[in-house]
Amino acid sequence: MTSRPTLDHSAAAPSKRRFLSSIGPAFITAALVFGPGSIATASSMGASFGYELLWVPVIATVLMLCFVNIGVRIGLTTDKSILGTVAHRLSGLVAVVVGIGSFLVVTSFQAGNSAGTGAAGQLLFGGDPRIFAIVFTVIALVFVWTPRFYPVLEKLMIVIIIVLLVAMVTTAVVTSPDPAAMLAGLVPRMPEGSTTLIVGLAATTFSVVGAMYQIQLVREKGWTAADFRDARRDAVVGSLILGVLSAVIMVAAAATLNPQGISVSSPAALAQILEPIGSWAVVLFAIGLWCAAFSSLVGNSTIGGTMLAGVFRIDRGGISSVPVKICISLVIVLGGVVAAVFGGIPIQLIVVAQSVTILAVPLIGVVMVLLGRHSDRGSLRISAPQLALSLFGVAFLLFLAVTYLINLLG
Repeated sequence: MTSRPTLDHSAAAPSKRRFLSSIGPAFITAALVFGPGSIATASSMGASFGYELLWVPVIATVLMLCFVNIGVRIGLTTDKSILGTVAHRLSGLVAVVVGIGSFLVVTSFQAGNSAGTGAAGQLLFGGDPRIFAIVFTVIALVFVWTPRFYPVLEKLMIVIIIVLLVAMVTTAVVTSPDPAAMLAGLVPRMPEGSTTLIVGLAATTFSVVGAMYQIQLVREKGWTAADFRDARRDAVVGSLILGVLSAVIMVAAAATLNPQGISVSSPAALAQILEPIGSWAVVLFAIGLWCAAFSSLVGNSTIGGTMLAGVFRIDRGGISSVPVKICISLVIVLGGVVAAVFGGIPIQLIVVAQSVTILAVPLIGVVMVLLGRHSDRGSLRISAPQLALSLFGVAFLLFLAVTYLINLLG
């Protein structure tokens, strides 16, 4: 009689703890990249074009995986800040251009993030969304000034992204999407009138600025080149979650809003995606919207603040230092003021803002590729296949920028 193998629970527990301790930076990236603008754009794409544009989040996710991986490799092999690394290996001028460009990119989304928290508050409790936007802006400011900011930020973003993922995947499943139409949507095509939305979703799912910020996040985590396997696993999981979130929202909108000809113009229209679930659909949507908005409200501001501090060379202490926190707070306040003045979620403004940011990111992509191929990376220097994929990513960004400009001027 053969004996059954026994499970080594003593070995399983440390393995589980190791896995949990090895996630974080890319989850933060996913949380800060996926905001109310992502929800608005993905919903608009599904509502207007059905499943036809499902290829966009797929390609964007592959490219995001590539560039987040590059950000990890750079972060694990540098002892300087993001802009410090750029200045050291390229030039101070390039560092300033990258810093200002990144700051402008993330700041353009900040008002939408603040307004998104206000809209979620209105859906949950009623009242003036501008009041909720102010309240959550103040909460975000308090959160930024907590001691040991990074560990707290990491834990909050992991919880938020899990809640958001569950809510949005549930949304897609209960809408009973058409599998055949989904497969057909994986074939790239650009229907007339879809350019702005394609550029907008590409800018939010394939966020080169978010990928570059991975340099800072792995340094805040305390990882070194020896932790590359853990960092790479974190990057893959976080990037895939980002892509899945965009795809499932598009699928849900294609299944529910497109057949009815409903356009996405307000939080109420977005909430209709969840109607098949039941009368509590608005509550579930509001929770998801708040998670997306608040995580981006805090996360986006950390990028903008870090980059702004880097431009003035006061970023040496990382995101927990007082100078960087002041810059982060400035970005939060700026977004909160705009949201309080205008109120609501300006869906069209968010989509346009996302599209405009695509004009600044090709340069950032080029900088990341140059740093990723530099000999400073040692054994983590990107290989020829990844170089080819990253160059395709830069070309993709340039194509979107040129296409958008042609449509804008035409």
